[in-house]
Amino acid sequence: MTGPLIGLRVLEIASLAPAPFACTVLSDLGAEVLRVDRADGPRAPQPLTRGRRSVAVDLKHPDGVETILRLVEWADVFVEGFRPGVCERLGIGPAQCLARNPRLVYARMTGYGQDGPLASRAGHDINFLALSGALEPLGPADSPPLPPLNYVADFGGGGMLLAVGVLSALWERERSGVGQVVDASMVEGAALITTLLHELHAQGSWTRQRGGNILDGSAPFYATYACADGRFVAVGAMEPQFWAELLAGLGLSEREDLPEQLDPAGWPRLKQLLTEVFATQTRQEWADLFADSDACVTPVLSPFEAHEHPHNLARGTFTEVGGLRQPAPAPRFSRTPGAIAGPSPKPGEHTDAALADWGFSAGEIAELREARAVQ
Repeated sequence: MTGPLIGLRVLEIASLAPAPFACTVLSDLGAEVLRVDRADGPRAPQPLTRGRRSVAVDLKHPDGVETILRLVEWADVFVEGFRPGVCERLGIGPAQCLARNPRLVYARMTGYGQDGPLASRAGHDINFLALSGALEPLGPADSPPLPPLNYVADFGGGGMLLAVGVLSALWERERSGVGQVVDASMVEGAALITTLLHELHAQGSWTRQRGGNILDGSAPFYATYACADGRFVAVGAMEPQFWAELLAGLGLSEREDLPEQLDPAGWPRLKQLLTEVFATQTRQEWADLFADSDACVTPVLSPFEAHEHPHNLARGTFTEVGGLRQPAPAPRFSRTPGAIAGPSPKPGEHTDAALADWGFSAGEIAELREARAVQ
């Protein structure tokens, strides 16, 4: 293993995407992540569980609960992604865990937070986006708001912010010597991501109407366009010098009848003109034409072809683990680079070895197996 977090021990209770993503980030950066799975958990390759070992523990068995609390004694971080109150009912809540290990950072990932009127309600990324104010501005004016897959609340405002919370609590522990609970809410994380829109609105630069703002696809210089082959290019020529370079590349710089770049009244006309021009060549032809330009034009690549782009190849943005192509660790470090420790484990694949490494004797492991508290 390598990375700036070498020596950090994370105990992860298996859950859905946001919390595992946070643990993937920590693992990629060198932390030892031990995942507690159900014995009948999924066995298909899962990049979101890469780089860990797995123990299968029956959390409804008293000896299984005691096993978790024993592991907590060796952990720096505990990560769970259940609804509020579930871990308390299982006997592995913050009070029980911090009593065993006062230095523990106990990290919790939920949609609505640990308290409040909606705390116990079910929801998904689209619901958390809606409540945070992040969903309403997305999409054209004549259509309903369009969810950006589940990138924003689950991963940006959820898992990534949970990782930030964990690292912040660890830094504070260096001074205080004690751990604490990190309450990461996807609603609050998604709301935080909208900070720029609140700034632009306060400046009078963002209207309340969806589909009429500089960053929402309405502006001709910040939009996607279809090409002759049915694929797309993305244009982000916001600054005047980049806009001028875009017009030159499209052969439009000599047109004297073009509306002003920043006049919203002229945007529909400009957008129609750019639509017609981009439709005359293929995506690759436009990518080649603008490859050495600051016009901010890039091909719109699918997640499954992005690894083929020369820049991503040169940087090693994607890698292959266990025969499965996937994004490589990020960010990069000059002295202690991160790395993927291995492919996703099968549930319980490392039960005996991991328990031994975390302080259990061979006899104790045998007794737990005989009681079927672990598998």
